[in-house]
Amino acid sequence: MRILYFDIDSLRADHLGCYGYHRATSPCIDRMAADGVQFNGCHVSDAPCLPSRTALFSGRFGIHNGVVNHGGTASEMFNEGVRRDFISQHGQANWMRCLHDQGLRTATISSFGERHSAWHWYAGFNEIYNNGGGGLENADVVEPLALDWVNRQPDDADNWFLHVNIWDPHTPYKTPEEFGEPFADTPLPAWYTEDVLAKHRAGYGPHSAREVCGFDAEYPFNQPFPRQPTELNNMADARKVFDGYDTGVLYADRTIERVLKAVEARGWLDDTWIIISADHGENLGEFNIYGDHQTADTITSRVPLIIRPPQNVTCERGRVDESLIYQGDMAATMLELAGGEVPVGWDSKSFAPQFKTNQPADHRTELVLSQMAWSCQRSIRWDDWLCIRSYHDGYHGFPPVMLFNVVEDPHLQKDLAPTKVDVSNHGIALLDKWMGEILDTATHADDPMRTVMLEGGPLHTRGVLPEYLKRLRATGRADGADELAKAHPAAAAGN
Repeated sequence: MRILYFDIDSLRADHLGCYGYHRATSPCIDRMAADGVQFNGCHVSDAPCLPSRTALFSGRFGIHNGVVNHGGTASEMFNEGVRRDFISQHGQANWMRCLHDQGLRTATISSFGERHSAWHWYAGFNEIYNNGGGGLENADVVEPLALDWVNRQPDDADNWFLHVNIWDPHTPYKTPEEFGEPFADTPLPAWYTEDVLAKHRAGYGPHSAREVCGFDAEYPFNQPFPRQPTELNNMADARKVFDGYDTGVLYADRTIERVLKAVEARGWLDDTWIIISADHGENLGEFNIYGDHQTADTITSRVPLIIRPPQNVTCERGRVDESLIYQGDMAATMLELAGGEVPVGWDSKSFAPQFKTNQPADHRTELVLSQMAWSCQRSIRWDDWLCIRSYHDGYHGFPPVMLFNVVEDPHLQKDLAPTKVDVSNHGIALLDKWMGEILDTATHADDPMRTVMLEGGPLHTRGVLPEYLKRLRATGRADGADELAKAHPAAAAGN
């Protein structure tokens, strides 16, 4: 069994042609979707980067594995303590180790582990290739390593798993200038209007329209990137955000195409499982967040998932599956297809039987989504609804409970919680039920979200509020400063 997994950082599903996007960002990915199965309801359980990939590769939600933040105690997996044997439970039951136990040689081409000091993430890989770019490398740096790996394998290499991590289109938007402006003449998404931008410029929050790269309008990177604006003064600036992101998607798509051609040249394409997904999505104006991934919603948490099986697998090609699934369910499915069993203690569930019979992967009725690196939120996604509970607003001024109809309002522009109280209450009840059930199966007593809150909140919001309040007042947004100071008095005082 051969598995080639393209892991594209920050790739949101609805900016791909196969998911309905009006721009031609993904011709190669679209062809894979047409020859495979496209999952429209795939979400990561924990966002963003470090929690997401830890959940996928461990098979367990952040509330069970301990990793929910980008720093502090809750950025490390739970210590197994006295239960830890010569080989840890994680070492015995992570996704790569399980595939290795089924005879697959596992390799990764990624700088992710070093970027986040995610040493636990390397578990189970036989080969690790880190280009040293720390996530700031473009696809043209990753591609030669992937091509070299494919070309070096012996002709009889029948059992392998290769993980190729492409960072485009993660911010800063930095596709090489010589790639041009492929979307300069293509309109912006219809939902994004001058009225939306005007509202955002009057608002506040990290990565908002007046502070696109953080908490101010200064350039935070070690060099300027022409595609990356720091403030949105007008629609031309807003276009730079959308064009920069979409150009990064197309740049990644070109690398995927060339790697697939290398696999085809080896004679392996027809009997290789091709998987395309992401660690999380990307807010592009939703909630007044630009070029980042800060919320537990269908913008940050929903990801594309395309599985293109070998040609000898009986499968309806081009099928679109609308089931609600966690990305981790894909890992469980591939493990079962490789002949293994899903380990006891995994939260991920296999949908391999449904995949084989062209039936929907319809084994979940709701999903719980978590975010604790930029805000502290848990949300419940069911039917047409998304109900978000904010415990720390990430300095965006979010109310404690928000409700959205994601079918009628996919860009989350209208909070229905004040008018549909019964639906909101049902969502909170579902979330409370999940919390009770999930903690009953936890190996550690504390919810890691409580740890995040006690340590000062999400990593990316720590220690920044006093200066940000000054900026808000200096830029004519004193009302916003007053709101944040009232909601976060200790942080506003620098405590």
